[in-house]
Amino acid sequence: MSDTTKVTVERTIEAPVDAVFDVLSNPERHQKIDASGFIRGVDHADRIQKVGEVFTMNMAGDHMGGEYQTDNHVTGYAKDKLLAWTTAPAGTEPPGWEWLWELESQGPNETLVRHTYDWSKVTDKKLLEKVKFPLVTEDQLNSTLSLLDAEATT
Repeated sequence: MSDTTKVTVERTIEAPVDAVFDVLSNPERHQKIDASGFIRGVDHADRIQKVGEVFTMNMAGDHMGGEYQTDNHVTGYAKDKLLAWTTAPAGTEPPGWEWLWELESQGPNETLVRHTYDWSKVTDKKLLEKVKFPLVTEDQLNSTLSLLDAEATT
């Protein structure tokens, strides 16, 4: 489902909810599930365990002129249910876009995963012109869910 300020995709993954959450809460594994191709690796990150934590990723993309880093500020955390973070160029305050992962157990070996990319709180007009949201497409988000499926079931 898409609107003009967010994209949401969902998929049922044949893995227990804790296995899916294990992948998502470990930034070291994010590059393996990134269908956008922007993530190059982790600069600084521990397993996500609570709201307020920050993890830093090494990234690359033409929209930022090549290589850059992001600080990801955890805004939502509920073990085996929810993870969310806002992203900002390293050393800056988040300008308003958020990644949200919602998990619902569908039984012992199935998890409904809902992934939302939301830029509704971005108000900086220059940033909106530069980045041209959505930077990550609905197809890429669906591909991310496919990669998550493979990563959670191996």
